[in-house]
Amino acid sequence: MEHAAPPAWVMLAYLISGVFFILALRGLSSPATSQRGNRFGMAGMLIAVVTTLVTHELASLPEIVGAIAIGGGIGWVTARKIAMTDMPQLVAAFHSLVGMAAVLVAAAAFLNPEAFGINGSDGMINPVSRVEMGLGIAIGAITFSGSVIAFLKLAGKMSGAPILLPLRHVINLGTLAAILGLVGYFTIDQSPWVFWTITALSFLIGFLLIIPIGGADMPVVVSMLNSYSGWAAAAMGFTLHNTAMIITGALVGSSGAILSYIMCRAMNRSFISVIAGGFGAEAAAGGSEAKEQRPWKRGSAEDAAYMMGQADSVIIVPGYGMAVAQAQHVLREMADLLKKEGVKVKYAIHPVAGRMPGHMNVLLAEASVPYDEVFELEDINSEFAQADVAFIIGANDVVNPAAKTDKSSPIYGMPVFDVDKAKTVFFVKRSMGGVGYAGVDNDVFYMDQTMMLLADAKKMCEDIVKALQH
Repeated sequence: MEHAAPPAWVMLAYLISGVFFILALRGLSSPATSQRGNRFGMAGMLIAVVTTLVTHELASLPEIVGAIAIGGGIGWVTARKIAMTDMPQLVAAFHSLVGMAAVLVAAAAFLNPEAFGINGSDGMINPVSRVEMGLGIAIGAITFSGSVIAFLKLAGKMSGAPILLPLRHVINLGTLAAILGLVGYFTIDQSPWVFWTITALSFLIGFLLIIPIGGADMPVVVSMLNSYSGWAAAAMGFTLHNTAMIITGALVGSSGAILSYIMCRAMNRSFISVIAGGFGAEAAAGGSEAKEQRPWKRGSAEDAAYMMGQADSVIIVPGYGMAVAQAQHVLREMADLLKKEGVKVKYAIHPVAGRMPGHMNVLLAEASVPYDEVFELEDINSEFAQADVAFIIGANDVVNPAAKTDKSSPIYGMPVFDVDKAKTVFFVKRSMGGVGYAGVDNDVFYMDQTMMLLADAKKMCEDIVKALQH
C-alpha cells in the first residue's frame, strides 16, 4: 500500500510552519527576543496542527476537540501553577511525554500498519518503515526512561550523586549494540518478539545511561534529553508521513545536540563521556564528604549593605539557592538601591548555574533585571580582579576553586568564576553544613576576604535592602 503524496498547499503550510520554528529558535537565542521567539513557535505549531487535522481523518471532531481541551487544560494549569524553581524537572517530565508518544505511535504502527500506509502488497511492513519504526521506538523509549531518572534527580526524589553499577560501560555498550543489531534484524524479520525486545532494551538503557550522571552534569543531561525528544518526534513524523513533525523534530534534535556540545565545551567536559554514563563519576562517589572544620567569618546584612554601598563595583553571582528562595525580585531591588548610590552592578551567569540551560537568565528576566547587566562567564570573569565585592547568592560549584586545583574533584576542569580574586566576597548560604549539588566543599568559604551570610537568600536580601534604605 503506497501512501499518497499530500497536496501542494499542505506542503506549503508545513514549509511556513518550519520557517516559523526556525525564527522561534533564532528568537530564543537571546533573552531580549525570547518572547517574540515563543510567539513564532506557537504560530508555527498552530499552522502545523490545523493543517494536519484538516488533511487527516484521525477521529471525529468532538473527539479531537475533547483531546485538545484536556491536554491544553492540563498544560495551562501546569504552566500557571509551576514555580520557576521546579521548571527543570517540569522540562524533564515533558521530555518523557514526547518519548512515550513516540513509543506509542511506533507500537500502533506495528500493530496496525494498514492505518499508517506502511505495509506492502504482501501485507508485510515495508523494510524502510521497519527501520524508521525501530529507531523511533528506541529513541523514544530511551528519552522516556532517561527523562524519568532526570526528573527524579532534579526533583530531589533520587540522590543527585552518581549511582555507579559494576561494569556499567560494558553493560551499556552491550545493550546499545543489541538494540542496533535487533533494529537491523527487524528489517528481515518483523516477529513481535523482535519489536518488543527492542522496546524493553531501550527502556532499560535509558535508565542505565542517566543513573551514573552526577549533579554537576545535569544541565547537560537536560539539554541532551531535549535533543533526544526532537529526534523521537522526527521519527514519529516519518511513521506518520508528516513533514512538519520531521522538520520540527530535526530542528529540536539538532539544536539540542549543539547546545549540549556548547555546554560541554563551556564546562571543559567531553560530550561523549557525559552521555556515555557520567564524567568524573568515580571521583564524585567519594566527593560528598565535607572537609574538616576550618575557621570562617560570619557577616550580617548590615555589613553587606555598608560595604556594597561604599563599593565602586559589585558582581552578583546567582545560583540555584536563589531560585529555591525565590529571591530574584528582592535581589533586583537591592541592586537598584546600589545603583542609586552610584555603584556599578553586574550579574555573572555560569552556563550550568541552576538545573537547566538558561535557568538563571529566565529568573532574572522574570524579575525585570536589565539584559545589559547580565554577562556570561567568558565576558565577565576577568573583571573579578577589579571588583570591590563579589556577592554570591545560592551558588556553590560554579565558584569553587577546586575545579582549577583539585584533580580528584568531580568538577575538576570545569571553568568557574574567579570570585577569589575580588577584594571582598559575601557568600549567601543557608548553613555551613551543606555542600553544593556536586557534593564538594568550597575553599571560598574560608578565605580571609569572605564573609558568610548564613540565612535564607530572600530573607537576607530583604534585610540588606532595609539596611540600605536606612
